[in-house]
Amino acid sequence: MDLLNTLVDKGLRRELPTRDEALAVLATSDDDLLDVVAAAGKVRRHWFGRRVKLNYLVNLKSGLCPEDCSYCSQRLGSEAGILKYTWLKPDEASQAAAAGLAGGAKRVCLVASGRGPTDRDVDRVAGTIKAIKDQNEGVEVCACLGLLSDGQAERLREAGADAYNHNLNTSEATYGEITTTHTYADRVDTVQKAHAAGLSACSGLIAGMGESDEDLIDVVFSLRELDPDSVPVNFLIPFEGTPLAKEWNLTPQRCLRILAMVRFVCPDVEVRIAGGREVHLRTMQPLALNLANSIFLGDYLTSEGQAGKADLEMIADAGFEVEGAGEVTLPQHRVDVAAAGGCGSHASAGCGSHEGAGCGSVCGAAPEPAVTPAASEPRTDLVAVRRRGAGTDLAPNA
Repeated sequence: MDLLNTLVDKGLRRELPTRDEALAVLATSDDDLLDVVAAAGKVRRHWFGRRVKLNYLVNLKSGLCPEDCSYCSQRLGSEAGILKYTWLKPDEASQAAAAGLAGGAKRVCLVASGRGPTDRDVDRVAGTIKAIKDQNEGVEVCACLGLLSDGQAERLREAGADAYNHNLNTSEATYGEITTTHTYADRVDTVQKAHAAGLSACSGLIAGMGESDEDLIDVVFSLRELDPDSVPVNFLIPFEGTPLAKEWNLTPQRCLRILAMVRFVCPDVEVRIAGGREVHLRTMQPLALNLANSIFLGDYLTSEGQAGKADLEMIADAGFEVEGAGEVTLPQHRVDVAAAGGCGSHASAGCGSHEGAGCGSVCGAAPEPAVTPAASEPRTDLVAVRRRGAGTDLAPNA
């Protein structure tokens, strides 16, 4: 296919595809799907080889959030039967992180529900970061605490945080339909604050909320412009008790097309399969490793993932290898720019698990409908509320 050859060439040069080219990826037929995966896989292997980075989530504070994000099981008014607890103590969080690190994770993601941290919360998280790093030399720590106020990103950096996650989630045009208690611009501002403070920015999206192909292109192109080092791709988990409980719009094939499109648009960044991969990719998860170079190990914030041992077996069986603690995730040109105090590498070439999803001929082809026939049979049996790990007396899944 001429389109796929063009996209591979652009990906190897870090050149931005056109919107029409990105839309065409989402519009490919099932007959062409393996060709799409193979093409995007060439770009993935060029920049990241066959390494898979493992990340581990620790939910520092679960539930009771004042924000009304429709996708989130921790939202204001949520009736989802999730775990609810206040801040873990630093030693509790460090103990939870240790399980993931023992399973092969090299990054720990510290997440807390809420609009954003108070200065006292930042102090609390700083103590947790210190506790984790004191016991685990070389570990990466990413904080995800909501909207940041001036100076807070700098304080987290001084405390030892390596990265900050704040997802854009969906397109600017449709953001107000998903959340009303803060704006899309608020989210962009927080990602920019993380960049400016010298933190590695992590920002991604949620697919499956009823968005159009154009919305997906909008948010991924916006992420390319913001230039985060890592882009988590969440697939909505429709929790009972949330406004989007009936939004079962994804098939494994659509998930693969979305991941391929993200790889073509963001060729040299860490693309992470985040919340919902077990629910929507299902037995196609190993194929998705040809597109993404990063996953979460074990459970998510409010939902259970597949067993950590199964994650490791899947990686090995698919012919990939877990990225070692001493290996550098990003290509050297991105590392060099970060070391020089820049905000990434895409600008010179012409150019982001969030709180709820863890808790869809080529050129000229008609776009697929947002809901395919297979998506009309929701796999609610695959949505399991987390009942182990942080906030419980049971061992974590790692």
